Amino acid sequence: MHSFDPELEPSRHQSWVGRWVLWVPALALAFYLGSVSRGPLTSTLLSDGSASPARTALGSAGTADQDGSGLARSEVEVVDLFKTASPSVVYITTLEPRRVGFTRTVTEAETGSGSGFIWDNDGHVVTNYHVIRSVWDLKRAEMMPSDRVRVTLADQSEWDAKVLGVAPEKDLAVLRLEAPTQKLRALGRGSSKGLQVGQSVYAIGNPFGLDQTLTTGVVSALNREIRSIDQTRIIRNVVQTDAAINPGNSGGPLLDSNGRLIGVNTQIASTSGSSAGIGFAIPVDTVTWVVPDLIEWGEIARPTLGLSQIDEQFLRRRGQTGVLVVSVNADSGAARAGLRGTSVDRRGYVQQLGDVIVGAGGEEVANFDDLLRTLENLEEGDLVDLKVLRGEKRIEVSVELGPSIAQATRRRR
Repeated sequence: MHSFDPELEPSRHQSWVGRWVLWVPALALAFYLGSVSRGPLTSTLLSDGSASPARTALGSAGTADQDGSGLARSEVEVVDLFKTASPSVVYITTLEPRRVGFTRTVTEAETGSGSGFIWDNDGHVVTNYHVIRSVWDLKRAEMMPSDRVRVTLADQSEWDAKVLGVAPEKDLAVLRLEAPTQKLRALGRGSSKGLQVGQSVYAIGNPFGLDQTLTTGVVSALNREIRSIDQTRIIRNVVQTDAAINPGNSGGPLLDSNGRLIGVNTQIASTSGSSAGIGFAIPVDTVTWVVPDLIEWGEIARPTLGLSQIDEQFLRRRGQTGVLVVSVNADSGAARAGLRGTSVDRRGYVQQLGDVIVGAGGEEVANFDDLLRTLENLEEGDLVDLKVLRGEKRIEVSVELGPSIAQATRRRR
């Protein structure tokens, strides 16, 4: 049993304090010696004579110290990419005539906007067809004396442009910009063949009218298929990205990490109308072969079989696939190959079905898109092998391809 002794308790307290007085200096000395021995791991003398352990560690992870910006190397690369590519990106505004009130005064009003980019130093600008569709439709209907488009360059200067050609089935259009050459900086072009899911991409455009906007993301999928803006054709090999694409981005470029064009932003998948992380871009390899045709011919110079009318909806209603030949142009490749059209009476009722094209160039033809895809890879004068259903028989014929409609029209002038 322990009893309290006032003479003993102070001595115990003094003993406990004494032990700590001895231990504290010892611990401090050990800590100091340990920190000195570990010094080289946490503090390094740099070549300029300054000690900066934190910057040394971050630098190894990608900090760019040379310019004094404090930005990571990856950030500096994105900044440089934007500075290089953005002068090639333009803001497009479509103009339509509008009557002022109940007067006879007619003025031009802005009716739509989008993005585009400078294709070459000749003033050609590439954008989406749907960006300039309204003025193109008015021109075709002869409701406008000319197709009026206003283009704003990166330096905020505004210039008039005209529509040279359109490809609704690819949602592409080419404008001719009336600006001096020194103001034009063509965008570098890459390839969509080597794209990989996960690689970084960058979109520059004018979402909601906010010009020169950069968004970043990755290639989230490849070889997607989307419907053209008029819902009549399929656009293949489309690039999917999660880079934010919003209304106004249409027609703007999608770039790789080298600042090269890899696609033209065209559509988004969204229930709200704004970016939901699923955007689509027409691959640059498609753009590269379409644009020269639009510049020269005003449309895709696709060779023709010589069929004046074809039909696929009639077959769909019968549960069949393929492309039905309705009529054949005289003195055409199809006529010389013996293709037969559909016979109808005076009231328009079908008397006998014509040939049904079910294969072309070794590929199955289930619809008109499949047939167009085969013809896009061929030129005037080439022979294409067709598989045809004629009644209950399956036959094969070779057809010499003729000029495109635009080419044939120009030659007749």
